[in-house]
Amino acid sequence: MMQEENPCPPMPIKATPYQHQREAFAFSRRMFGLDNGTPLSQGAALLMEMGTGKTITSIAITGALYLKDKIRRVLVVAPLSIVGVWDEEFGKFADFDYTLAVLSGSGTKKADTLRHIRGASLQVAVVNYESAWRLEKEILAWQPDLIIADEGHKIKTHNIAASKALHRIGAKASYRLLLTGTVITNKAIDVFSQYKFLNTAIFGGSFYVWRNRYFDMTGYGNHTPVLKRSMEQDLMRRLHSIAFRATKAECLDLPEMTDIVRYVELESAALRVYRDLVKDSYAELSQSEVTVTNILTRLLRLSQLTGGFIGDDDGNAPQRISTAKQSALEDIIDEAQQEGKKLVIIARFISEINAICKLLDKQGIGYSCIMGGVKDRKEQVSAFQNNPDIQVFVGQIATAGLGITLTAASTMVFYSEDYSMSNFEQAKARIHRVGQKENCTYIYLVAKGTVDEKVLEALRSKADLARTLVDDYRHGLNPFQ
Repeated sequence: MMQEENPCPPMPIKATPYQHQREAFAFSRRMFGLDNGTPLSQGAALLMEMGTGKTITSIAITGALYLKDKIRRVLVVAPLSIVGVWDEEFGKFADFDYTLAVLSGSGTKKADTLRHIRGASLQVAVVNYESAWRLEKEILAWQPDLIIADEGHKIKTHNIAASKALHRIGAKASYRLLLTGTVITNKAIDVFSQYKFLNTAIFGGSFYVWRNRYFDMTGYGNHTPVLKRSMEQDLMRRLHSIAFRATKAECLDLPEMTDIVRYVELESAALRVYRDLVKDSYAELSQSEVTVTNILTRLLRLSQLTGGFIGDDDGNAPQRISTAKQSALEDIIDEAQQEGKKLVIIARFISEINAICKLLDKQGIGYSCIMGGVKDRKEQVSAFQNNPDIQVFVGQIATAGLGITLTAASTMVFYSEDYSMSNFEQAKARIHRVGQKENCTYIYLVAKGTVDEKVLEALRSKADLARTLVDDYRHGLNPFQ
């Protein structure tokens, strides 16, 4: 009688994982030899789309390596807007002992923080890509055992400084994880650099040898690489030999709707302006009748500021004082583009909408837009739904939340919200409706320590925001804090 194969040990996380996350965990254990002691590869790719739980899965893999006494130090490299997510996610989900430091501040301060991470438990350092290559010497001296490249498509270009640094740092580590929606969008040439980080045995260590094997150089001056049809199967076989793939369409156990709160930190100058405005708003309330209208009027100015703009009392165009949310949005757009997915972005203020559209124009990304004053609503919606070149829909929450269908996307970003529960629910329903083939993901950009947190909490809990703020004031509290 055949013996039953040993089941995969439970994931060391404080949550019940979904089936695809368990499968990704088991796959990575096999790659790293945690079940039978023989590693198949020291690097593995988790090709998991937005909303499928790349971070929590990689935390579980990290814990498994640590509990098997394989690693003591972990370096997480991520886009700047995402480094704080790792601190939050480790805090929520890691079911093992660890010490975590986010490297921030000046280069000297980052290096000093890294040197002084202490503790007998697992040590985790989180740093952004730009800083990683600048701190290469200090990172190599710290000797991380596991490197996690989050949004690993950031190193898809083999000869830029960030990629070269990750190749060198990765080569010294015992284990490597690369997290991204997919390593290929329109350009298969992007595969090499990411896999050089993971495992040079897959595609070798020389970009030009690899390129000559898999690609014909065509076009003017022979500068355009085109994948040889005879090599397509070999490329895909090698690529998937160390990769686990999960798409939202395939993950049948995902909830119909998933919420992701992405916290951003206002720049120090913007934060000072914000705090002064909080004090002024509270002082103004004490000199006037405390009504819902008075409180919401002052809250409006604070909400506008968290989106990066501040107006004046003379009706002049709002002045830009922060790009914190826009930087976070850029990373989300980049991730969606990498996955070949359409995206809906919802914002409250015209100044925000204009800035988002300007960003998309600069990046050459096709988009539709509906806000106050737009007449061709049907044409804008139709283009987004049917034209593959229109990748993003930008909508003002008050005018784009009713009567339109945006099911070409399954991910919606709330850049900002207004205070209407009806507008909020109606906006969410634009992608979660008949015709949607995938589970929906909602990403909320929230400026940490600001009224954004109160507004989102009230909307998600279906509380009466205005009543809550008035009650706060009557109990002696500053309703804007």
